[in-house]
Formats: sequence, C-alpha cells, structure tokens
Amino acid sequence: MKNDKLKNQYRANEQIRVREVRIVGEDGSEVIPTRKALDMARQQGVDLVEISPNAQPPVCRLIDYSKFLYQQKKHQKEMKQKQIKVEVKEIRFGPQTDEHDYQFKLKHAQEFLNEGNKVRAYVFFRGRSILFKEQGEVLLLRFANDLEGYGKVEQMPKLEGKKMFLYIAPKKIGVVKKSQQKLDREKRESGSDSAERVDNLVEDNNESND
Repeated sequence: MKNDKLKNQYRANEQIRVREVRIVGEDGSEVIPTRKALDMARQQGVDLVEISPNAQPPVCRLIDYSKFLYQQKKHQKEMKQKQIKVEVKEIRFGPQTDEHDYQFKLKHAQEFLNEGNKVRAYVFFRGRSILFKEQGEVLLLRFANDLEGYGKVEQMPKLEGKKMFLYIAPKKIGVVKKSQQKLDREKRESGSDSAERVDNLVEDNNESND
C-alpha cells in the first residue's frame, strides 16, 4: 500500500507526458525534449523519474525506479523515527522533602531525561507552608544542579499560585556526568589499589634484602 502511494506520487517513463524536462545529475542539469530523455534512460538501462513535477519544466532524474522508491520509503521511515514525541514528566516535592525522597525523585528525573523527555519539577506549598517558599526555591536549584549532566534548565524556579515550577529539557548531545557518589567510590577504589601496590613493593623489597 505504501509503495502504491509512492508510485502515485512520482511519475516515471511513459507516465511523463510533458513536452520537455530538466534532467539533473552529477554533471549539472539540462533541459531536453522528454522523448530524448526517455531514449537516454533506455540506453543507460534505467528509468526517467519525475522528482519535481511543479517545476517549469518538471525536474527528472535518470535512475532505477524501484531503487528510487526503496530509498524514498527508507527516508520516510527514518524521518518518522526522528519525530519522537517529547513528553513532560512531573516531579512533585514538598517544601521540606527529606533526603531519601529527594534522591528517589532525582533518579527518576535522570531516567526521564535520558529517555528524551522534559521534566517539570515543582514544590507544592500547602496552607502556611508558603512561608517556606525560599526553602522550596533552594531545593529546586539543587535539583537543577544535580541534573546538570542530564539536561538544561529551560525555566528557573518560578512561583505560580501555590506551586513553584522548574523546567528542564534533555540534552541532545553530551556525556552524562558521573555522580559524586560514583566519583568518590572510584577514588576510594583507586586509593586502595595504590595502597596494595605499595604493600607489594615493600614486601618484594624485604624478600630481596633477606
């Protein structure tokens, strides 16, 4: 069915009934009678394919028609895959969110951004908790900083009614930065390896002295 649509979109050979066409190729382009273009196509063992029917005169190429349709179908498929729908994922905080809950939501936000989604984080101030709006702003700024390797801030913390919003978009290109915990762990492991090497050197030196 898709190939039928493409065939209806592009005319080829005897379907092209205009008096003259513009042939484009690697060497440039030239306007010639359609009959001559058809003769050229037959001589080269290819097809005369109309790629721009609205041009004056219509633009054609001397190519394999089946191969051309395959390439067009492949191109459409690739374009469709690139048109990924970006979702906005919400992360909700309270003005006094504890550390465990914060880390849990931070992990989710990292996953959302890695999947190409946007993150809308907000602090909800219930009743008199609006008095802690500065505390909520600090929390969101920390959140943005911790996600620096995963996304970029589209909107800094902004109070709207009883909610303070922060918007973060995924990074198109970039390597995710290592978390501080991972860096600390690697540093400890590196330090222990160094200590082990020193112990081995001392032991080898003692054995040689004996």
